[in-house]
Formats: sequence, C-alpha cells, structure tokens
Amino acid sequence: MTSEPIRLETPLNDELCERLSVGDRVLLSGVVYTGRDAAHHRLCDAAVRGEPLPFPVQGAVIFYAGPAPAKPGAVTGSIGPTTSYRMDPFAPRLMALGLKGMIGKGRRSPEVVSAMKQYKAVYFGAIGGIAALTARCIRESAVVAYEDLGPEAIFRLVVFELPLVVINDTKGRDLYDEALKTYSRT
Repeated sequence: MTSEPIRLETPLNDELCERLSVGDRVLLSGVVYTGRDAAHHRLCDAAVRGEPLPFPVQGAVIFYAGPAPAKPGAVTGSIGPTTSYRMDPFAPRLMALGLKGMIGKGRRSPEVVSAMKQYKAVYFGAIGGIAALTARCIRESAVVAYEDLGPEAIFRLVVFELPLVVINDTKGRDLYDEALKTYSRT
C-alpha cells in the first residue's frame, strides 16, 4: 500500500495492473465506460453471438454507475457507484475479452476474484455517497450504446483524477478480507 495516490491513465495493461496492490489509492484519468446490469447482459449476449462490442474492451475500465441527467451547462449529473455483485455473472467474460478495470462498491464473488488473477484485472472501489463530487471529475460524457436504457445506457466518460481504492488486485487479495484480519477483535 502506497502513501501517495498512484496516478493512472487508461487504457490499462497487465503491467500496470500487476503493480497495484489492495489498499492503493489511485487517481484515474482517461476514458472510462459506464455499465450496469442490463447493459452488461447485452454486452455478453453480443460477445456470445460474436458481434462487435460498442466500445474497445481491450484495456478498458467499466464504472458500475448510471449518471443522473446533466443540468444545463454541466457535463453530467451526479454519478456514484452501484453494488458490483450484480455484474459478477458477466465480469469474467468481459475480462476474457480484455477488460482490465472495474469500478464499483461492495465485494466480488470468488469467481470474479479468480478471473482477475487469471486475466490480470483489478477492481477499484469508488466512494459512495459523494456522487455530486464524483461528477466534478468528469470532463466529457456521451452515450455510446443502448440509449434506450436511459441513465443505464453505456456512457463514454473522460475522467480526470477520479479517486479510487484498489479493492481486489491481480494476486487475488481482497481489501475487505485484509481489513477484517487487521481490525477484527477475535
């Protein structure tokens, strides 16, 4: 765990992901895509059919979020992480296609943690409850797929120094488990 935040730019690669450890604080900049349950289902269905996906998955980062509509003059409305386990059935397939980072909140399943080890991907925790502040990190926002899903469509975001914490790293470590070991009273 480092004391200073690590500045990362997308797209990510194996080498960058392997250098990260649970608990590392990260300031992420670059292109990030949003996606929630319905969008993930459509992405994986398209992949199974051999259809091209609506964005380049290789090295990509997906933020499990649905932005609120932007007020006049704003890039986006509030945007905060959603509970990640709902995307667990889809995450291993997307990692196999080259996805390198996921942003959300909450624990991941053992299958997803195993896939992160296999495909050298990481899971970042975003701070819940500060969605209006998180929106300040977004410089550009545009729908790239599944517009019919409204705020749950896939958005292409350009972010600048989005504050995150590494929850699961490429070694299979889990920040939640490590915190329980460190701070448990048993």
